[in-house]
Amino acid sequence: MRASQATALKEVTVTARKPLFERQADRTVVNVEDSPLSAGSTTLDVLTRSPGVTVGSGDALSLKGRSGVLVVIDGKRVAMTGTELSDYLRNLPADLLKSIELITNPPAKYDAQGGAGIIAINLKKDQRQGTNGSLLASFGRGRYNKYNTNLTLNNRRGKTNVFGNYGYADRENFQALTIHRDFLEGGRVVGRSDQDNFIKSRSFAHTYKAGLDYSLTERSTLGASVNGQGVRVPQDGTNVASQADANNSLLRSYRAINKRAVRFPNFAANLNFKHTFEDSLGARELTADADFARYSSTRLQTLTTTFDFPAQSTNIRDGDQRGELTIQSLKADYVHPLSKLAKLEAGLKTSVVSSDNNVLFLLTENDQTTVDANQSNRFKYNENVNAGYVTYSQTLPKGSFTAGLRGEQTNATGRQEVGGEPFPPRHYFQLFPSAAYKRTLTDKHEVSLSLSRRIDRPTYNQLNPFRVYIDATTYGSGNPSLLPQTSYNLELSHTFKQKYTTELAWSITDNPIINAVQPVPGPGNFVVARDVNLTRQDTYTLTLSAQLEPAKWWSTNNNAVAYYARFIGDLAGTALDKGAPAFNLTSNSTFTLGHGWGADLTGTYQSRQIYGFFDLRPQGQLTAGISKSVWDKKGNFKLNFTDILYTQKTRATSTYNNYQERFYQRFDSRVATLAFTYRFGNQKVAPTRRRSGGAEDEKRRAG
Repeated sequence: MRASQATALKEVTVTARKPLFERQADRTVVNVEDSPLSAGSTTLDVLTRSPGVTVGSGDALSLKGRSGVLVVIDGKRVAMTGTELSDYLRNLPADLLKSIELITNPPAKYDAQGGAGIIAINLKKDQRQGTNGSLLASFGRGRYNKYNTNLTLNNRRGKTNVFGNYGYADRENFQALTIHRDFLEGGRVVGRSDQDNFIKSRSFAHTYKAGLDYSLTERSTLGASVNGQGVRVPQDGTNVASQADANNSLLRSYRAINKRAVRFPNFAANLNFKHTFEDSLGARELTADADFARYSSTRLQTLTTTFDFPAQSTNIRDGDQRGELTIQSLKADYVHPLSKLAKLEAGLKTSVVSSDNNVLFLLTENDQTTVDANQSNRFKYNENVNAGYVTYSQTLPKGSFTAGLRGEQTNATGRQEVGGEPFPPRHYFQLFPSAAYKRTLTDKHEVSLSLSRRIDRPTYNQLNPFRVYIDATTYGSGNPSLLPQTSYNLELSHTFKQKYTTELAWSITDNPIINAVQPVPGPGNFVVARDVNLTRQDTYTLTLSAQLEPAKWWSTNNNAVAYYARFIGDLAGTALDKGAPAFNLTSNSTFTLGHGWGADLTGTYQSRQIYGFFDLRPQGQLTAGISKSVWDKKGNFKLNFTDILYTQKTRATSTYNNYQERFYQRFDSRVATLAFTYRFGNQKVAPTRRRSGGAEDEKRRAG
C-alpha cells in the first residue's frame, strides 16, 4: 500500500504544472510551456512580461536596468542584437518554448560575453519512446492578423533518436512613430521639426530544426543537428514632416513613401561528441563541439520624398544592401572529479568569424539617376577569439562553493573600401574571474554570494557603418569606432522558506554601449540613431520575490526589481553625469479551475527610467489567458489576450546641449489569440540528450 501511494504521489509531481516564475540559486526561470500566456504570443512578448526584462530604445534588451544581455537558444547564441534580435524573437512563436532562464552571474564555463547576464531560451524537447510529436495552430487578431503553425516529430528507438520541427508564421504588424525635435544654440531654439511615421509590415518566417543522436557505446554518444530560419519582411511606410524656424514659421515640408524588402536566411550545423569515463570518485566526462553557421541578409529600399514647400520637387533614393557572415568554431570541455564532493572542469574554444557587407545607393533627382558615392561602400570584418577556462567546485556540509577563471584572446580587423571611419586592428587578452558561495543557515534561511567579470564585444551589425534610412532626415547606422564594454558584478541574496527572496546587486561597467539618437554635424538637420560608448555606468539593484498560494486553486508569483543606474560620458558636445531610481513590477496569478480548465493573469509595470541620454516614461501591460484540456489531455485550446489596456507604448525624451527630441512609439500589441495544440504518439517517457553547440558567443553578435 505504501509503495502504491508513493508511486501515485510521484506521478502527481511529474504532471503538476510549474509556477510561471521560479526562483533558483543563480537564476530566475520562466516556465512558459503549457501557460495560457504563450498562446499565439511571440518570444519577445514573453520576455517583456518576464521579471526585470525591458525593451528600450533601438529594441535593446535590458536585464534589471542594464544593457549587454547575451541571448542563447538551446545553448546556441543568437547571431543578432537590437532591432535584428527583436525581429528574430518576434518571428519565434512562444508555443515552441519550454522555459526562459534569466542568469545574471554565469560561471566561467560560459562565454564571457554578456555584461548584464544571459537570457537562456529553452525550446520544448520530446522525451517519449517510439514515434510521437505535436501539432500547433493559432490565429490572432489585433489591428492585423497573425498566424502561427508548427509541427514537431521525434522518433526514439534503441540507440538512435531522430528529432525535428518545422514552423511557419505569417504576422502582420505596424509601427507608429511621432517625433518632435528642437535644434538649439546657446540654450535657445533655432529650429524645430515634427514628423509622423507609420510603417506596416508583414513577416513570413519559416523555422526548422533536425537532428540525430546515436549511442556508439554505453558511454559514448555522437550527435548532429541542423537548424535555420528563412524570413521575408516586406514593409510599406509613410512619413509626413515639417521644419520650422525659432518663430515656428514654416521652412520646409515634405512627404515620403518608404518601401523596404528584407530577407535574412540563416543556417547552422553542429556536430558533437560525448564520452563518459569510469572512475571510483564519479563520472569523468569529455565533450566536444564543431559548429558552422552562415547568415545572409538582403535589404532593398526605395525612399521617395516629395517636397511641398517652399518649392515642389521629388527625389528617389534606392538602396541595395547585402551581407554575408560566416562563423566557425571548435570547443572541448572536460569534467574531472577530485573526490566525492569536489570536481574540476576545464575547456578550450576557438572561433573564426568573417563578415562581408556591400551597399549601393542610387539617387534620382530631376529624372537623372546617379550613384551616391558618399553612401555606397563595402565593409569587411574578421575576428578570431581563443578562450580557455578552469573551474573548481566543492560541496560543503551546508552549502557549496565554485570558483573559476576564463581567459579570452581577441584579434579583430576591419576595412572600408571607400573612405569612412577608420578601424584600427585590435589585439587584446583579458581574464574573467568568477566565484559563487551558497550556504544553508537553517531549514528556513539560505544565503548566497556571487561575483564575476564580463565583457560585451560589439555585434557585427553594430560595427557596420552602412545607413538604413527611416525618412529624408533620419537614418540608422553602425559605429566602427565602438569599443567592447567590460563590467564587474556582485550579488548577495537571501531566501526564506524557499518562497521569499531578497537580492542586492552592484555592477560597474567601463565603456558602456548604449543606443543614442543625436544630430549629425553639418547643415540639413539630419539625425542618426546608432550605438555609442559612454565612459562609465554604475548600477545598484534590489530584487524582491514572493511565491504565494492564497488558495488551493490560486497561486501567485510576484517580483519587484528596484534599481539606480548612473551614466557618465560625453556625446555631441554634451557632458552626461545623470542617474535616477527606477523599478519594474511583475505579478502572475495562475488559477486551476477543475475539469481541465485553467487561467492566468499577468501584470507588468516599468516606472520612469533614465537610460543614457534617454528619459523614458512609465509603461506596462495586462495579459490574461484561459485554457481547456480535451481528449485525455492530448488536445488543448487556449484563448489569450495581450496588452488588454493598450499601455505597452514608449514615450521618451532625448536631450543634448544642442538638440532635444521627444518621441511616441506604439505597435500592434493588443491582440486576442485562439490556439490549439495536439500531442500524438507514444506517451512513454525516456531520458533524452540535446547538445548545445560551441558558437554561442559569435551567433548572438552576428546580424
